[in-house]
Amino acid sequence: MKRKKLSILRNKHHWSQKELAEMLGVSEISVRSIENGNRSPGTKLAARYSVVFQLSVEKLFPDIFLPSFDTLSIKNNQEKSSIS
Repeated sequence: MKRKKLSILRNKHHWSQKELAEMLGVSEISVRSIENGNRSPGTKLAARYSVVFQLSVEKLFPDIFLPSFDTLSIKNNQEKSSIS
């Protein structure tokens, strides 16, 4: 799945893939692969994207990270099950 949102955000900041890669501490090919959907970022890299773009990882990578409310719902259901 191509991640158009990432390339749109990058272009909004007028950054090339090479410039973004330098900010993230990865290769340009890594940025290209992630934008094209050929690769998913690991947790640490996703967190770096989050810092650079000042958006949550859930918004940047909705295809691989559960939204916070879903995660909270899962946690609450687990707590309720352990009480019963």
